[in-house]
Amino acid sequence: MTASVIEPFRVVFVCTGNICRSPMADIVFRRFADAAGLGHRIASSSAGTGDWHVGERADQRTLDALARRGYDGTRHRARQFTHDDFVRNDLIVALDRSHERILRGWARGHSDADKIALLMSFDNAAHTLDVPDPYYAGPAMFDEVLGMIESASRALFRQLEPAMRTAI
Repeated sequence: MTASVIEPFRVVFVCTGNICRSPMADIVFRRFADAAGLGHRIASSSAGTGDWHVGERADQRTLDALARRGYDGTRHRARQFTHDDFVRNDLIVALDRSHERILRGWARGHSDADKIALLMSFDNAAHTLDVPDPYYAGPAMFDEVLGMIESASRALFRQLEPAMRTAI
């Protein structure tokens, strides 16, 4: 007999430069999966639509906001989204509608496009579909954005959790 290996459900979070919003979403989402004992069933990552920051750490204000809430973002290194991400991932989560438009433009067909969703669309209490870009703002905006991401990521995880538990 051979053991059956169940592949993890793969999620990639996408923003502009992969140094503010999408690393936050990846780290927060990963915490929910690990806390629920499902870290082995869900793989998450993040990427940017642009290549400006490839290889760089997350913005220091992102790292500070994460640390204030008990998250560690120090291992993050920015990367650009590629067409291979459509193949590797089951869900592609855009942080705002501009990212969603770019990703849909890069999609090579319905199977790629059907994987794309907006993070805030999972949060029924959200007042907007866009997570604002805090890059040109101060630390308070990074904290506000992190709060939005936590709420929407929690809602996304709650939608995925039953299927992940059934697959165990």
